[in-house]
Amino acid sequence: MPESDPQPLRVLLADDHRLVRAGICSLLEEIPSVHVVAEAGDGRETLELVRKHNPNIAIVDVAMKGLNGLEVADRIAKDFPHVKVLILSMHTNEEYVIKALKSGAAGYLIKDAATEELRLALESVAKGDTYLSPVISKSVIDNLLARSTDANEPAGILTPRQREILQLIAEGKSTKEIAAILGVSVKTVETHRTQLMNRLDIHDIAGLVRYAVRTGLVSAD
Repeated sequence: MPESDPQPLRVLLADDHRLVRAGICSLLEEIPSVHVVAEAGDGRETLELVRKHNPNIAIVDVAMKGLNGLEVADRIAKDFPHVKVLILSMHTNEEYVIKALKSGAAGYLIKDAATEELRLALESVAKGDTYLSPVISKSVIDNLLARSTDANEPAGILTPRQREILQLIAEGKSTKEIAAILGVSVKTVETHRTQLMNRLDIHDIAGLVRYAVRTGLVSAD
């Protein structure tokens, strides 16, 4: 009796640049074992589509507005542990890689990767392995992971909601806009903002923005 063909990998693609998504989709279409089930343009939509389409792998851009790829990876790891996250980034900085892996991502792929590397990354992640683009030094990452802990990383003391509000503040959103985006009261946002300022010992908006950029919550662009 002939063996049945293996089921294709169900992939969700999330990137807030339409042209970038189109380019990556065209690469994915060249891989016979892959089926793109959905595309998302921001972090919140990504989570909604993961829930709706139940992909095997979510390819997530690290720098999306509203809810960045690292926060998305963290939430998927907690709420949909069967879904593997492959982070897409233009950054080769080890700190970005560390944050991605700590957020629960199964892989970290540089955006200028060729089709063959994209295929290898998807196959590795699907098998349960961790994939890092070759330009990233594995030994350096191992060393950084060994000595990096949440205890000595200030962002680790913030709750997911506080990190979310910090990102929105850094993106220039007003308190009312943040409240509307999150579906909470203005007073709740103000309380979270006060708490995160106290935890970080940063007491002005400009300082919060600089911190968010430095720790990779938002892009400096």
